[in-house]
Formats: sequence, structure tokens, C-alpha cells
Amino acid sequence: MFVTRVITQDHKDDIRLKNYPFKLFGLLLPSYNNGKWEHTELLFPAENVTEMCFPDENYDYEEMSQTSVFVGAYDGEQCVGLAILQEDFFKYLYLHDLKVNPDCRGQGAGRLLIQACKELAVQKGYKGLYTQGQDNNLGACRFYLSTGFEIGGINTHVYKGTPQEHKKDIFFYCNGE
Repeated sequence: MFVTRVITQDHKDDIRLKNYPFKLFGLLLPSYNNGKWEHTELLFPAENVTEMCFPDENYDYEEMSQTSVFVGAYDGEQCVGLAILQEDFFKYLYLHDLKVNPDCRGQGAGRLLIQACKELAVQKGYKGLYTQGQDNNLGACRFYLSTGFEIGGINTHVYKGTPQEHKKDIFFYCNGE
């Protein structure tokens, strides 16, 4: 059974949770029609499924704690998931990072983190949360949509001039609870 709690100075090393690979098995294809966001999915053939891993960030608690809130998902005393929230001037609190140890994925830790973040957003006077995900990280996009997020926009230029030029960022928004 997982529990969530705000990570304080006493457990500051928990924010250095390692990144793990994830499968790239399809694309989320958003479209904006008649004032409403819709989406379809394009699944890759099995031979085109790959893996990706983000580099470890080496977050610094002292440096970030003035503008960020860290929420951990714990299995006993072991941190198995991390959400980082950052203050913003919008009406939505920014979910800067969300990760769960692969041994704990699909068991509710990520959903508990999202719920805790929604509650923190409301406590801080925000309407809810917003985050972004790459269109080719279909697993993450599906997760956000399944936890109450809606598509709110897309950035088609963010990766121009980089080796990831074919990717797009999708912005997701959800109201607090």
C-alpha cells in the first residue's frame, strides 16, 4: 500500500529518484475542432517499438525548494514515486516532473501522486494542475488522460532544430479536487 507525503529537508535525497526506461509504442494525435480538443492514437508495429530514458536530473533540494514542492509516493520508507510542482503565474500549478519506479507502475502510486498534487494545488489557491508530455510517449499521455487531465494545447515548434525534431509537446490540464 502506497502513501504520499510532501518531501521535506529530512528526506531531501528522495527527490533524486532515478529515471527508468519506458516504451515508445505509439503517438497521441490531438486535433482541435469546433472549439474542442479530440485525439486519436497511432500504434507502432511491434518492430518499431523502442525504449527511451530521460537523463537523471540530479535535483538539488536547497536550490529548488523556494519555488517547488516535492511529493513522494512511499512503499514503507522507500520513495518509489516523485512529483515536482512549481509555482506559476497561471491559475494552474505546473507539474514539472512525475516518475514512478517501474516495479511499482500500474499499482496506483502514480494516481496517488496526481491526487495529492491536485489537493495541494487547491490548497495553494490554484484551479488545478497542468503539465506536458511528448506526443510519442503514449503511455504517459494515456496516464494523464485517465487521471482527469484534458488536452489544452500543443507545441509543434519546441523541438525544431534538435535531434527530436519530429516530436511535439501536448499540454494537459486538470481541475483540482
